[in-house]
Amino acid sequence: MEKRIRITTRATGAVEAVMTSENPKTAEAIWTALPIKGNANTWGDEIYFSTPVGLKEEKARAEVEVGSIAYWPPGKALCIFFGATPVSQHGEPRAYSPVNVFAKVTTNSAAFKKVRDGDQVTVERVES
Repeated sequence: MEKRIRITTRATGAVEAVMTSENPKTAEAIWTALPIKGNANTWGDEIYFSTPVGLKEEKARAEVEVGSIAYWPPGKALCIFFGATPVSQHGEPRAYSPVNVFAKVTTNSAAFKKVRDGDQVTVERVES
């Protein structure tokens, strides 16, 4: 059964995503820790925030796709990518350092452009 999550901010409302199989240990650890709330930090077209989860790299990579949701091990942070970041080379989303991608936004990831530093972000399970 497909696991789905909902990311909610005041600026975006509810945005849904689906857990992927790329990094199963990361996906399971995040799923188990939900709900997670944090205050957004913006970095180009990425938002990230601290989590209580502590994980190591798992098939980590720096170049990701628009809509990717990943875990950044050095910062114990959840990252949502929706466009270029300050380290992008050709306009692609690129993490500061390798991240564990574990989910993909299924609706409009560009909605995250409305999020500002300090906005509260809530990530929770979507129960069927």
